[in-house]
Amino acid sequence: MTLRQFVRLIRMEHWVKNLFLFIPAFFAARLSEWPVLQNAGIGFLAFSLVASSVYVLNDLVDAPQDRNHPHKQRRPIASGVVGRPEAITVLIALFIAGMALAALLNPIVLLICLAYTGINVLYSFSLKHIAIVDISLIATGFLMRIFAGGSAAGVEVSHWLIVMTFLLALILGLAKRRGEYVIATGGHTFRRALEGYNLPFLDVSITVCSTVAIVAYLMYCFSPEVTGRIGSDKIYYTTFFVIMGILRYLQLALVFERTESPTRALLRDAFLQVVLLGWIASFAWLLYGKKWFF
Repeated sequence: MTLRQFVRLIRMEHWVKNLFLFIPAFFAARLSEWPVLQNAGIGFLAFSLVASSVYVLNDLVDAPQDRNHPHKQRRPIASGVVGRPEAITVLIALFIAGMALAALLNPIVLLICLAYTGINVLYSFSLKHIAIVDISLIATGFLMRIFAGGSAAGVEVSHWLIVMTFLLALILGLAKRRGEYVIATGGHTFRRALEGYNLPFLDVSITVCSTVAIVAYLMYCFSPEVTGRIGSDKIYYTTFFVIMGILRYLQLALVFERTESPTRALLRDAFLQVVLLGWIASFAWLLYGKKWFF
C-alpha cells in the first residue's frame, strides 16, 4: 500500500470535520490558552483516528455497492488497490491509536469516542438504510465532536452551540443525500435509504433547516447572555457571513448539484472558503481582540 493509497483509505480530507472539536474552546474565548489548545489538538487527533477507522469499516461494508458508483468506485477498497486484510489491519491500528489518545485526555472523551464508534458500526451495517434516521445519526456525530472538544478543553458546551451544530449538520446531511439522489436517478444503484427520499422532500427539508439555522443564529447574536459574556453587542455583524455561506451552499446543492460530498464542496469552493474565513476572523476579533490588542 502506497502513502497516497493510505491517505485515500483513511479519508484524511474528511478530518476537516473534526475541527468542530476546537469550536467550544473558540467560543469560550480560551483557544489562546496553550493547555486548552493542546488538549483540543490531542482530542482532534484522537477523534480523527477513530473516525478514519470508521471510514475504513464503512468502505469494507459498502465495497460491492461502491463498485457501481461513478465516483466511489475509485476508492481503494472498491477499486481493489487495497485488499481486505490490509484494510482490516489499518482499521484496528487506527482504532487502538485513537482510543489510546482519547484515554490520555479523560474518561469522558474516551466514552464519547467509544459511543461514536458504536453508533457508526450500527450505521454502517443497518441504520444508514433508514431514511431520516441516517441523517439524524450524521448530525449526532457532529454533536459528539462538539462534546468531545468541550470535554477535552474543559469547556462547557452551550445550548446555543448544540442547537446550531445539529441544524448545520442536518443541512449537510440532507444536501449529501440530495447529491446522491441525483446520481441515483441517473441510472446508478440506489443507496437503500434513498427510497425514503425524493427531490421535493429534500429541497423543502434543506430550506426549512437553513431558515431555522439562520433564525437560531440571529437569536444567539441578540441573546443578552451571549452579548454579556462576549462583552459586545456587535455580534450580529457576523450574521452576514452565515447567511452568505448558507445561501452559497444552497446554490451548490440546488443549482449546481455539487454536494454529494460536503467536505469536497468546502475544500474546492473558494466562495465558501472566503465566507468561512471572514466569519472566523470577525468572531475572533470580537472574542480575542481586546485580549490581544488592548
